[in-house]
Amino acid sequence: MRPGPQRSLRAGARGFTYLAALLAIAVLGLGLAATGQLWHTVATRDREAELIWVGDHYRRAIERYYGNGPAQFPRSLADLLKDPRKPAVERYLRKLYFDPLTGGDRWGTVKAFDGGIMGVYSLAGGEPLKHAGFREADAAFAKARTYADWKFVYLPPAQPMPSGPTTSAAPG
Repeated sequence: MRPGPQRSLRAGARGFTYLAALLAIAVLGLGLAATGQLWHTVATRDREAELIWVGDHYRRAIERYYGNGPAQFPRSLADLLKDPRKPAVERYLRKLYFDPLTGGDRWGTVKAFDGGIMGVYSLAGGEPLKHAGFREADAAFAKARTYADWKFVYLPPAQPMPSGPTTSAAPG
C-alpha cells in the first residue's frame, strides 16, 4: 500500500514543527547567552563601584589617623578600628571591609616611609572595565591595567619650609 496524500502531508508537518522547535531553542540559547554576558558586565561594574567606595573609606580613615595625633601612618589596618596611640577608643573605621572583587578580607598595602600603611589596593587580578570618569583623587586609575593598580593612597600635604633665618655657605 502506498501512503496517501494525507499521510505524507502529516509527516512533512512534523518535520517542520521539529525544525521550528530547534530554531526556537537556538534563539532562546543565544538570548540567554547575551543576557548572561550583560549580567556579568553589570555585576563587574557594581563590584568596581563598591571597590572605589571601600578604597576611598580606607584612604580617608588613614588620613584621619595620620592627622589625629602624631603624624604617623597606622602599622596595620586594625589600628583604624582602635587607635593604639590613644588611651580612649578612637575609631576611624567601623569595621574592616572585605575586598568586593575577591570577597576576602586581605588587601594589598602600600607602605609609607615610616613603615606604616599609607594605602590599600585589591589583590584581584583582571583588567578593570572602568577607564574614565574618575574623581580627581583617583584620576591615575584611568591608566590602570589591573585592579591592583587602583591604589587608594593618602599622601600628606607637603610640609612648609621653616620660616626664619636661613644659612647658606657663601664663598668667602
